[in-house]
Amino acid sequence: MRHPATRVLNALVYHPERHLAQTPEALGLDHRELTMRTADGIDLHGWFVRADRPRGHILYAHGNAGTIGDRVAIIALLVGAGFDVLAFDYRGFGHSTGAPGEQGTYLDARAARAALLDQPEVDPARVLYLGKSLGGGVLLELAGQYPPAGMILMSTFSGMRDAARSVYPFLPAALVPDAYPNLRRIGRLRVPVLMMHGARDELLPLRHAERLYAAANEPKELVVVPGAGHNDVIDALGPRWPRLISDWSAFLDS
Repeated sequence: MRHPATRVLNALVYHPERHLAQTPEALGLDHRELTMRTADGIDLHGWFVRADRPRGHILYAHGNAGTIGDRVAIIALLVGAGFDVLAFDYRGFGHSTGAPGEQGTYLDARAARAALLDQPEVDPARVLYLGKSLGGGVLLELAGQYPPAGMILMSTFSGMRDAARSVYPFLPAALVPDAYPNLRRIGRLRVPVLMMHGARDELLPLRHAERLYAAANEPKELVVVPGAGHNDVIDALGPRWPRLISDWSAFLDS
């Protein structure tokens, strides 16, 4: 049954943009333009960006604002670390059709995963999921049905109700549906998990990551980034960020 406040929550949670600030060509990345059809008939836009002799493949889900065009530099770091990347825009974001909502984002992730596995270079046993903030919740749901080789969560919340208390403390609890119940979902996951969170995250305080980490199964790792907020974890880590992911994913080669 649809929560009566879903429309209000959607307006607060999703902040799509249409303009792509940058494309992979700007950084000389080898890529393919993709159009992915979801189970409910939405056309998603994305890129499959290729690495030279990849050691793995990453399905990347971004946060609740902007587009994949704002994440080209991040994609380039992952490609430089030896990973193919499939990045996609949720429905209503960028060049994707439709309007965003919780259940829609889950269907979007399924279509993106299917498109990644359709690429001839991709080995399904070497696929990692990387979700930032909202993207972590989207991919945790996907992982429940389609487990990856490993999961990377960046600045992710323990659940929408807990996130709303952090971001919108004025909202009555009755107005917040139990969307993206990440805390419940991560406890059922049986794959390696790497988490990164800014110690000074102003939107989703560190307690979100600590609760998720406590609920996750081994093997797991939590990297707390001193001085970093919600949107500058990668900048704060600098060259260490792609190295962390590369070192953590050594199990792909074992």
